[in-house]
Amino acid sequence: MLSYANGTSGLPLLGETIGANLERTVARVPEAEALVSTHQQLRYTYAEFNDAVDRLATGLLAAGLEQGDRVGVWSPNRAEWALTQYATAKLGVILVNVNPAYRLSELEYALGHSGCRWIVAAPECKGSDFEGMVAEVQPNLSGLERAVFFGSPEWDELASRAVDHDCLAARRGAARLRRPDQHPVHERHDGLSEGRHAHPPQHPQQRLPRRRGVRL
Repeated sequence: MLSYANGTSGLPLLGETIGANLERTVARVPEAEALVSTHQQLRYTYAEFNDAVDRLATGLLAAGLEQGDRVGVWSPNRAEWALTQYATAKLGVILVNVNPAYRLSELEYALGHSGCRWIVAAPECKGSDFEGMVAEVQPNLSGLERAVFFGSPEWDELASRAVDHDCLAARRGAARLRRPDQHPVHERHDGLSEGRHAHPPQHPQQRLPRRRGVRL
């Protein structure tokens, strides 16, 4: 049995996927500001953001990620984080949010416990060498096939693929065990030093923030 918690409100949960919600917003206000990352000097309208999401989703799909796979994201606030969140959601890939404050043992546990096939990450955060830390734990994680760092040639290749609308449409229309709006797309790992537990996967059917845009 699926359960949903939405707080005290008379408004029902949205019965649509995160990707469908984004595309509905694009159709309504394509030129409205969607995301601003001031420290990266990046701005996206909803149309630009959705196009960047679809390019990344095409790249991830072409690289072999499948519905139900888990991809860790380890980064402070960056535009790439938001792009990854929406791209994986459109593919039915479960995004595992790894706390940027983690040290080696916590990182290794989170990636192994969640079963991540990939991790995408910032190169560093507040003096912590994320590339070096991932390289150190990866040999101990047989299921972790690939690490991609924001700003690297590997990331640029994934994020710059020409959008394959046919493949993305086929992915959305493929037969599923559950309704599309009931597939898990997000899992958080934090507080592992106190019991080493993870939050259960979240479903894309949820009340989304009713904002004009997101500022990082």
